Amino acid sequence: MRLPVIDRRRLLALGAALPFVGACSAAPAEAKNFPKARTEAEWRKALTKEQFYVLRQAGTERAFTSPLDKEKRKGTFVCAGCANPLYASAHKYDSRTGWPSFWQAIDKGAVGTSTDYLIGYPRTEVHCADCGGHLGHIFDDGPKPTGKRHCINGVAMKFVPA
Repeated sequence: MRLPVIDRRRLLALGAALPFVGACSAAPAEAKNFPKARTEAEWRKALTKEQFYVLRQAGTERAFTSPLDKEKRKGTFVCAGCANPLYASAHKYDSRTGWPSFWQAIDKGAVGTSTDYLIGYPRTEVHCADCGGHLGHIFDDGPKPTGKRHCINGVAMKFVPA
């Protein structure tokens, strides 16, 4: 049996169609409304360049650059975009990853999650429940009692001492 010959034109057409075929299996994009919504221009005005990159563009700060990674005082870590309380210092631990890490959020309504595929495999993204700002990711290698590691960009938060 002779195999069909694929010329360059058909090969290019197939390559152009692959992203659309792959998208068919992906979850549909969901537009979410958050209680503390702003326009892109308002976010750019309210946030530093680094905060905008992380919170609004799902960026990641360089490891070991945030002073919040070494923060040991009692207090609350709040969203840098909207001041929503996110994490309690009692839930923070040193994961030695270079980012502030917590084994749970301050309460069930503080953060939300979604699945992202930005690096080719599924990860649990964590965002502020009030403004939708990207905070970081949740992994299953944390300490007891939850076994979770909320790996959070320090630039996405501010610390409020108790």
